[in-house]
Amino acid sequence: MKATEILMSEHEVILRMIAALEKATDLLEAGQDVPPQLFIEAADFIKGFADGCHHQKEEGVLFKAMGENGMPASSGPVAVMLAEHEAGRAYTRGMRAAAQKLAAGDESAAQEVIRNARGYAVLLTQHIAKENQILFPMADKIIPIARHAAVMDGFEHVEHEETGEGVHEKYLALVDRIEKEVSSLAQAQ
Repeated sequence: MKATEILMSEHEVILRMIAALEKATDLLEAGQDVPPQLFIEAADFIKGFADGCHHQKEEGVLFKAMGENGMPASSGPVAVMLAEHEAGRAYTRGMRAAAQKLAAGDESAAQEVIRNARGYAVLLTQHIAKENQILFPMADKIIPIARHAAVMDGFEHVEHEETGEGVHEKYLALVDRIEKEVSSLAQAQ
């Protein structure tokens, strides 16, 4: 398996969370009682898995290897991806802060939860499509085959040394639980 295939499989997990987040947002916008904790846990997933593990592999390993092979991070496609990662972080912080206010009883914070959740979902859905369809094929072409093993080693380092053992299992379980919770909320509507 290539490094970019690993990242694309992680994209599938992130897209599952985005789908659940969009459904929860639709329910909240329709006036249904959606526990604010659901949005806080979605933010935990984004911070811990999408950003903490996945983006760490991209930014610290893949994009670095691309830079070493002629595609600098200061301009072009990699710069766009880095800017979008930052925008996603801002939406996540906003969603968490608003969900915490909502949990504390500030009903007006629901609109901020909705705005940030929708912003994140739209941004990351488009971002993932660009990476899968444009950036990753570019990476596969410009990173020499001889360098691929080092990229995979870098991914292993992120997985086991920087983010810790069991990260994938923990966050896959969280996605499963949130999907089930949102499905139950939708059926109760």
